[in-house]
Amino acid sequence: MPPPTDALARALHAPADPPLAPLPPAVADLLRTLGAPPRLAAHLRAVHDVARHLVAWAEDRHPGLGLDREAVLFGAATHDIGKAVHPAELSGPGSRHEEAGSALLSARGFPPDLARFAATHATWTAPGVTLEDLLVSTADKIWKNKRVPELEDLVVARLTEATGRPRWEEFLALDELLERLGATADARLAFQASFPVGPVGPVGPVSPGDPAR
Repeated sequence: MPPPTDALARALHAPADPPLAPLPPAVADLLRTLGAPPRLAAHLRAVHDVARHLVAWAEDRHPGLGLDREAVLFGAATHDIGKAVHPAELSGPGSRHEEAGSALLSARGFPPDLARFAATHATWTAPGVTLEDLLVSTADKIWKNKRVPELEDLVVARLTEATGRPRWEEFLALDELLERLGATADARLAFQASFPVGPVGPVGPVSPGDPAR
């Protein structure tokens, strides 16, 4: 494992205001192994922290929901991992990182039900999408206070279906939460922007059949 740069170490562990929880150890280790761009680590940490709040809210409000907490948190922590392979997409548009990220995680032994989030976080209308997928996608928007009504409506529909509560009640509760999380978006954006896009470790595109590197 190459030693982390000072910037990567800070992105993974530096205090932030508001506080950001650390990434899961397995994810932090992977980012260090990849020599990931510090800005990517900062971004994943910000989205992961928002996902923690979403999951805590869902579990508190809907204790019988059966939500896979660890899957959501892992998905948020790795959703953009493919940008270690396609670093240009850290500062520009592109979707190559989605399949690349899923392939990278699979090649390093992570199971398909966890590796999938790297590919599904931008495809919330695809068949088979779960509530866990929708919450990862929501965290990836709300960390910067971007509201996507179509996505939020899907979350509300899943919650309404699971609980039997009126749709308007679920909508208002989710809207209040997202407003609260969005209010601290500027601080998260500033934290991410304080880290450089490079350097990047020696990883190239990984297809599902490639060995781990």
